[in-house]
Amino acid sequence: MITRNTRQKSAIRDAFEEAGRPLSTGEVLDLAQNKVGGLGIATVYRNVKSLVDEGWLATVELPGEPPRYEISGKDHHHHFQCESCGRVFELHGCLPGLEKLAASGFTVKRHELVLYGGCPECSVKRRAN
Repeated sequence: MITRNTRQKSAIRDAFEEAGRPLSTGEVLDLAQNKVGGLGIATVYRNVKSLVDEGWLATVELPGEPPRYEISGKDHHHHFQCESCGRVFELHGCLPGLEKLAASGFTVKRHELVLYGGCPECSVKRRAN
């Protein structure tokens, strides 16, 4: 299936490239509207789905959260979610030996690790108050 590269899709791609972190559809809308006024959430959903189907975006699933999306093709990494603002950031690298946490006889095929706390921006705001 061939999809067109519209102004809206281009603005959505730019939002991901400029943010450099996983984004919710609401965050995509906010960022992409700076380039394409009048952009609606339905257009964001449609284009994000198209970019996932094309393999340009990957879905980031966090427990109890709606999905976020990030540019695909990155090396193995984990995520950090700020408990104040809700933004999600990439953590590069991985702890060695996580598979050893599984009980004897279990085979680990993959893992997910999410850290929670405060991002630098929210931590500075908290100290200022």
